[in-house]
Amino acid sequence: LVESVVLLCEDRFTYSDVDMVISDHLFNLGAENETMNALSAYFGSKSARRAEHVVPFTSTNKFSGAVYEEGETYLLGAPEIILGPEYERYKNRIEPHSLAGYRVLLLVMYDGDIANNKPEGKSAMPIALILLSNKIRDNAPETFAFFAKQGVTIKVISGDNPMTVSHIAKKAGIAYAEDYIDATTLVTESKIKAAARKYTVFGRVTPELKRKLIRALKAAGNTVAMTGDGVNDVLALKDADCGIAMASGSEVACQVSHLVLLNSDFASMPSVVMEGRRIINNIERSASLFLVKNIFSFSMALISIFAALPYPVSPAQLSMVSTITIGIPSFFLALEPNISLVKGNFLRNVLLKATPGGLTDILLILGVIAFSYAFDLSDNQMSTICAILLSVIGYVVLLRVCRPFTQLRKALCSFVAFALLFSILFLQDVFALHPITTQGLLVLVVFSLLSYPFMDIIYKLLDHLTVYVSKKRTRRRKTH
Repeated sequence: LVESVVLLCEDRFTYSDVDMVISDHLFNLGAENETMNALSAYFGSKSARRAEHVVPFTSTNKFSGAVYEEGETYLLGAPEIILGPEYERYKNRIEPHSLAGYRVLLLVMYDGDIANNKPEGKSAMPIALILLSNKIRDNAPETFAFFAKQGVTIKVISGDNPMTVSHIAKKAGIAYAEDYIDATTLVTESKIKAAARKYTVFGRVTPELKRKLIRALKAAGNTVAMTGDGVNDVLALKDADCGIAMASGSEVACQVSHLVLLNSDFASMPSVVMEGRRIINNIERSASLFLVKNIFSFSMALISIFAALPYPVSPAQLSMVSTITIGIPSFFLALEPNISLVKGNFLRNVLLKATPGGLTDILLILGVIAFSYAFDLSDNQMSTICAILLSVIGYVVLLRVCRPFTQLRKALCSFVAFALLFSILFLQDVFALHPITTQGLLVLVVFSLLSYPFMDIIYKLLDHLTVYVSKKRTRRRKTH
């Protein structure tokens, strides 16, 4: 919104003159962005004077201009860009408004050539300052407070004056908003990288520099999400790990982004983040349950082929294991609310959770096969023992996956335990389970009791291995 107009040349121009000049300006350039829309609402855009030549506003030049047949040229835009070296003369009259949080536009009469889209300050006669205010949504502080609690660092990258942006960022509740910099001073790659780490607010940023800042943040090891709605944001949106566009913005910004907020409200982001966490964390849990069976099935098939051993379980028995310890739990785990922070690499996390269960399955089942031969147990007894043992190991895996326990997960684990006992005792014909002798029962109890410590040892070994590999990679990076 336009708040007020401040005359800088009272002896030659009046407020009516400013209204007329800006109305002409808007008539010839059109309402091409939000700033022009705000100016149109305040000054109007009806005029009979047609410009001979116009220079549209861009994020690079940061001003717009119109040349009329009377030889008059007017520029409207960023004061420091239009005035150039002459900015220091008017600095004391301009910067107090920027520090107060206003976006300041300068209207000048220009005596020079703007064909190269680059004015020279010495040829500009300042006429007036137009002060615009940016409305902060009521839910903005709450949204930024949410991200602060989640350990997300907010960076504000804008084409406006850094002092103005800093003031607005403070009102919005962004931490360290007082750390701002004029991006026109970032002329080297080293300065850009250093500034990306140090500052929170960046003003007078060009589209190409936005892209470089995103790349610098990523090179520093950050996962970067970028929100934007204009054509000037396209390069940065494309290079970010996650580009988020507003539906009310430009079509090209929506096309290059990974997400588009249909309501064009940044306050929707917390719910987007929560939904993303629910999906990733729950799929990670469910995938680890399925992968345990896949590791066992694939490895056991290879062992059976090359060692000439019978496959230890029948399809019906494997259906009991898959349905009760994998299918039912994964269904409920995939749907439950989950706002835990996503950590590490998805595939590595799944493998680390599933591998101990898969290896425990293989080692203990091979042990059961060996004892079955030693005690001369029948194939039916051996397969029944293996099926029940796989169910026990699957249940232990489920208990680990469900940590930390919630009321829903406790209820789920209780139901799975009941379903296993019911199936083993009363659905023997359905799942091809056969009666087992006292020796077979002894083998089953011993190996069932071994399942948890076996799995715990493998988990600890993998944890130590992960830490060792991580330390080795860190040393290698430091060496290079």
